[in-house]
Amino acid sequence: QVQLVESGGGMVQAGGSLRLSCAASGRTFSSYTMGWFRQAPGKEREFVAAISMSGGSTYYADSVKGRFTVSRDNAKLTVYLQMDSLKPEDTAVYYCAAGFFVGSRRPENYPYWGQGTQVTVSS
Repeated sequence: QVQLVESGGGMVQAGGSLRLSCAASGRTFSSYTMGWFRQAPGKEREFVAAISMSGGSTYYADSVKGRFTVSRDNAKLTVYLQMDSLKPEDTAVYYCAAGFFVGSRRPENYPYWGQGTQVTVSS
């Protein structure tokens, strides 16, 4: 089992950047594929990005491709989401999640979730 804690959210103007971090507990962090999801008010949770256990493969939603970058540091038990060129439509609660299906875009394939961090992008 793994516990996840996100940080780095906040308010930023359109065009700005934020870097989210997700710190994990447990020595098995490198055994998990990690995903980032987001949920805006009144909308379903949607896939943002994912990264394989080693970090060698990354996956992105079309809406964030070219603007967001997912990475991980297994020695620090941390996964990151660098968000650049932010848009108002990126406003949501962002969650990190741990699972076993590499690159999965389905929330049900991630059994472990953090509590979320709010990202607000103003126009």
